Amino acid sequence: MLALFVWIIVSILSIMLFKRVSGSLALTKPNLVSLVFYYSLFVSSYIGSLLIVLDIDHYYMINKLDHESSRYIGFAAVSFVMVFLPLTMLGVSKLANFNAKREFADYLKKPVANTFDQKNEFYLLFLGISIISMLAVAYTLLKTYQVPLFELLKGNFAELGKLRIDAARNFNGNVLIRNIFAIALTPLLSLIAYVYTVKTKQLKWFFLFLALFGSAILINIYDLAKSPIFFYIIMFIFVRIYIGKTVLTRGKIFALSAIGAVAIVFMYVFIQGVNDIEAFLSYSSGPIGRIILAQIAPTFLHFDIFGDSIPFLHGSSLPSIITGWFDVEQVRSARLVMANAFPNRIEDGTGGVLNTLFIAEAYANFGYLGVIIGTIYVGIFIQLLYIIFIRLPKNPIFLCLFIYFSINIPRTLVGGFADFLFNPIWLFITCLFVGMLLFIRFRLDLFAYFSKRKAAGNER
Repeated sequence: MLALFVWIIVSILSIMLFKRVSGSLALTKPNLVSLVFYYSLFVSSYIGSLLIVLDIDHYYMINKLDHESSRYIGFAAVSFVMVFLPLTMLGVSKLANFNAKREFADYLKKPVANTFDQKNEFYLLFLGISIISMLAVAYTLLKTYQVPLFELLKGNFAELGKLRIDAARNFNGNVLIRNIFAIALTPLLSLIAYVYTVKTKQLKWFFLFLALFGSAILINIYDLAKSPIFFYIIMFIFVRIYIGKTVLTRGKIFALSAIGAVAIVFMYVFIQGVNDIEAFLSYSSGPIGRIILAQIAPTFLHFDIFGDSIPFLHGSSLPSIITGWFDVEQVRSARLVMANAFPNRIEDGTGGVLNTLFIAEAYANFGYLGVIIGTIYVGIFIQLLYIIFIRLPKNPIFLCLFIYFSINIPRTLVGGFADFLFNPIWLFITCLFVGMLLFIRFRLDLFAYFSKRKAAGNER
């Protein structure tokens, strides 16, 4: 009962802190920080942590624990994050004089600036990048030996699980082209094109949006992964909310949730061949178990394995650009945990990585000190990003970048710690679009300067 009492107190305290640093935890006004709380921490991590510490989870991964004490250590670590992550974010807000409630409300009301409406330079530049991204989608499909989506359409249901792993781990092409230009860039470009379509009402933007939208849908479902398409739809909902085209209500949230639930059932039944209804509806298996236990269970395995069965990595799972400085081979802790807990799945090719809450990878590298420093670092990172985007001009590019990070930061929180230290995809996308804005602005300023010089010369 002590664990339940701690869970309730920590949950209440966490809600109060996250409400202060986000400006709103209302489901009708979603934002980056509220998604971190609801998706990454409370639903995906803390509910399951309570079940695990009470030993009522009945989850297959937790059965792999060698030490029962890991249940309590993992629960304490997640409880620490629930409080000290938003506490760090609150400190950042105080230093930046950021009033989350007022500034987020003002941001929602602010109209979208119609950047470069009358100029073709930006459209042509955007069109060129869009063509590259769509070609990257085609390249990804061509370099995937067997595309799971196509095999599903052919009626080949037997090997779908293995094909999904093969599509991710045994890709025959350039991984950077796939990950950056196809998977990351195409959906973001479609969002920007959509905002320009709504804002300018020009056919050239509309047709470009349709092409990008189709490509984005394809790249999000080609490997039959369930989450990417849902997150892409959520990004679209965010866009419509932030440009004033959609106002969420409880009824709309309920309807969207019902549609999502039906889609999940369809995917489990027809893609994964689920036929055990009782197991499907159980809180420890099926989609419910996938949501509340699958993301957090590997965190407990990390605390159970590293420092005992596997030595601490001392930075070996950090980004390759960092490990390369010290001539250390990179290895992700999530892969080592999979190999340790489920070696048979590694051997038969159906096992990938056991991604989980970011503190797990921080612990695997640096022990409990990694948990403390990692939590503080991530809290600073998230809140600074939130404040910067809230205060940037609300033009289509900055708006869609804000939404992109609002979806991908919460996903990365339950994916690992290393990506917060150096993420080439985030860096490339940010530099690309900021560079485009600066280039076009420089062109416009240069044109205005010479126009004034010419006008002054004519007057003389």
